[in-house]
Amino acid sequence: MRLGSVTKTFVATVVLQLVDEGRLTLDRTVEELLPGVVSGAGNDGRKITVRDLLQHTSGLPDYTADVFPEPSARTYHANRWRSYRPEQLVALAVRHEPAFAPGAGWAYSNTNYVLAGMIIRKVTGRSWEQQVHERVLRPLGLRRTDTPGVWPFLPEPHAADYQQFAEDGPLVDTTIPYRPFDTGADGSMTGTAHELNRFFAALAGGRLLTPAALAAMRTTVPVPEGSGHPAGTRDGLGVFSTPLSCGGSHLGHGGSGFGYVVLAATTADGRRTVTVSAHSRPADPAAAARQEEARRDLVDRALCLGR
Repeated sequence: MRLGSVTKTFVATVVLQLVDEGRLTLDRTVEELLPGVVSGAGNDGRKITVRDLLQHTSGLPDYTADVFPEPSARTYHANRWRSYRPEQLVALAVRHEPAFAPGAGWAYSNTNYVLAGMIIRKVTGRSWEQQVHERVLRPLGLRRTDTPGVWPFLPEPHAADYQQFAEDGPLVDTTIPYRPFDTGADGSMTGTAHELNRFFAALAGGRLLTPAALAAMRTTVPVPEGSGHPAGTRDGLGVFSTPLSCGGSHLGHGGSGFGYVVLAATTADGRRTVTVSAHSRPADPAAAARQEEARRDLVDRALCLGR
């Protein structure tokens, strides 16, 4: 299945490994690492740090509205084969004014992780995809998790995805990804629920990061109400911390695209993990909200079982 924005957790893990190795610091600015890439309309890479990118505190606009301006099946079919280079996506985003000054707020933006992928290449000389394979997938033996880039087809067997673009419209087969925002470091990976659970268990269990780097990943800021997250959710570096009904919280990340939603989560010690996915998405906001609530409730029940 497609993992969507759960990709961001893999990318953040690679960035923090580079911090572990002394090849990068979280306080380095985007301008220092990628000169001239973030500027214009009030966006200033001199004031945005790597930490801001990973934690969505940069204020940078999200490019996704630029590449999918009209929510319709017609737009999906007309543009789904088009792809953009990371530099092009960032250029689209910085035409718009930032949501706030860097570090002064929180707003989810896929642009942040497009830049994180570019930084990985700048620091290592190799793509973020190569680094994820070498540093995470291969050591953990995750053979069915991949970074397919612009390749549009899932290996068999796979889930099929269906999106309803209008409330009175049909379900459209969207198993072919929408390339303008399904091919980069912000959301392009594919895999299985089983391997996603293994990844989060290894991450929370300290197998991928040093204690210091893992502590940095778990250092969170509050997510504002109305952001589509449960009350009390906080954002770390590539992971969200969400309260559990049985006490404490779980670490995880969600992902979505046309026709699917996925949520992977783990207890703080990595001993219990769960991935929940759905492979059709309604256009009715109330129905979509019920689907999301059921998904979160299932994660909560699974992680609280026996506690």
